[in-house]
Amino acid sequence: MEILRVENLSKIYGSGAAQVKALDGVSFSVKKGEFAAIVGASGSGKSTLLHMLGGVDRPSAGKVFIEDTDIYQLDKTRLAIFRRRQVGLIYQFYNLLPILNVEENITLPLLLDERKADPEFLSELLATLNLTERAGHLPNELSGGEQQRVSIGRALINRPALVLADEPTGNLDSKNSEEIVDLLKLSNKRYQQTLLIVTHDHKIALQADRLITLADGRIVKDEVIRP
Repeated sequence: MEILRVENLSKIYGSGAAQVKALDGVSFSVKKGEFAAIVGASGSGKSTLLHMLGGVDRPSAGKVFIEDTDIYQLDKTRLAIFRRRQVGLIYQFYNLLPILNVEENITLPLLLDERKADPEFLSELLATLNLTERAGHLPNELSGGEQQRVSIGRALINRPALVLADEPTGNLDSKNSEEIVDLLKLSNKRYQQTLLIVTHDHKIALQADRLITLADGRIVKDEVIRP
């Protein structure tokens, strides 16, 4: 079952001689439960693509469908709600609110929707992320790896259709990087999360089911690593 479809996606910054084409007619689709890695040299357009898929930045042309919803046909308010409920975003920089503790940061998307967390699922998520004993701690009391685990929990708490991770291990040492990738793989399998991860680390990329390679804003290779 197709969960994501991208049609002729383009993004242009600037104009005239200063014009930069960050994405140039990108098209592909992703099935439910798939784990795909997006790789490419710096400036290839991979982070721009992820931001377009997550509804964070609007394309210059093209369409993005998530569960058959054309997200860029939604107005600003409806897009923000859709993104909060259907897309889990994980960044290299954790973007945690310093005045909220671990549990509050994880459940923030629900609070913004004026909904309460399912206690059983929250407890399971905290245990899976090895954060049960840290639930009442503030971000400045956590290690980098723990902060990134909190950001993963925040991305998963709504059980979104799609989880997008932009260089999620970029600020971590090798041990923490391995733990984060293992957690993402676990969420992919345990919760049937569809996962797209942008990474420059080929060791991480080769753990995915599928490898999408970008160069100069175009897909130059799309290969299945494991069926």
